[in-house]
Amino acid sequence: MTNSERVLNLLGLAQRAGKLITGEELTIDDIRREKTKVVFVASDASGNTRKKIKDKSSYYAVPYFERFNQAELSHAIGKIRMVVGVNDAGFAKKLIELLSE
Repeated sequence: MTNSERVLNLLGLAQRAGKLITGEELTIDDIRREKTKVVFVASDASGNTRKKIKDKSSYYAVPYFERFNQAELSHAIGKIRMVVGVNDAGFAKKLIELLSE
């Protein structure tokens, strides 16, 4: 199993555990409230969406990834979404670990 597959599986687990926030506006709100620990944006999201989330993430020092497309992210969490934020430190730490290997 590749690290990318592990990351997607972990996102699904986090979703079932209620530790994800999904959707552009809700994720931005949680980044502002400093709840979000790591953000994933679909690589095929619009340039405007990617820029908005990336700017917010860098301002609040939240790790930001554009590694997966919408189909992969949506399949992993069981909802059609372009933006996914992880609000749990444990999940975030493991995801970042897997993505930086």
